[in-house]
Amino acid sequence: MNAKGSNGGRLALVERFFEGTGPSYDFMVNAATLGIDRLWKRRLVDLIPPNPARVLDLACGTGISTLAIAKRHPGCELVGVELRSEYLELARAKLRRHARGNIELVLGRAEDYRSEQPFDCITSSYLAKYAELPLLCRNAHAMLRPNGVFLAHDFTYPPKAYLVRIWRLYFGILQHAGSRLFPSWREIYFGLPELIEQSPWVDDLQRALEQAGFVDIRRDDLTLYGSAIVSARKPDAPTEAPIRDSGSLAEDQAHHL
Repeated sequence: MNAKGSNGGRLALVERFFEGTGPSYDFMVNAATLGIDRLWKRRLVDLIPPNPARVLDLACGTGISTLAIAKRHPGCELVGVELRSEYLELARAKLRRHARGNIELVLGRAEDYRSEQPFDCITSSYLAKYAELPLLCRNAHAMLRPNGVFLAHDFTYPPKAYLVRIWRLYFGILQHAGSRLFPSWREIYFGLPELIEQSPWVDDLQRALEQAGFVDIRRDDLTLYGSAIVSARKPDAPTEAPIRDSGSLAEDQAHHL
């Protein structure tokens, strides 16, 4: 399984994984990560620059991260973009319950979204392994203000043997117990580990960010290397991206929760 194929292949993979999972998504993402997803979202929100005027949340899903950003920055104008209408309707209902009127929700593919009004920060969670990264980074660069920040969070494959054993045990439990209790999640339980293991999204994203003109590119590893946040900044003046060896992209700096 490989999410680096054609756009149609990526969309088909998302459809196969997530069809019918909307109503149970919020519960499952919290239960399946033993609550750690909340810590990851908190870390993502922590990296947003202070007092942002506008933030774009790509692949906003049911609005978990979007609402977290709105709570932290109540005066900020937010735009959430989501591919699946099932998830977007759940996000709209959630935002109505919380009386959040400063959030615009848009149905569409993250890579295709455009805005003439610039953003101070662009965030995403669980998008990068599915995304057309060069296009995503070029458009993000065009939409950010000078010194604007790009943040992408997603699952990663552990680099150490003992962590891989824990990782495989964790997914084995989900596959054999979780799929019986939640059959609509069976495709994800069995397909996601293979995708995570095969996806070089961190390296690909760092390369795409550099080619798009971003600077200060870094990787923060989270919770036993189970996920990572890649961050980057749009420079305050146009700069020509330096040509560097593939191994000399931004130095990894791990922050373990």
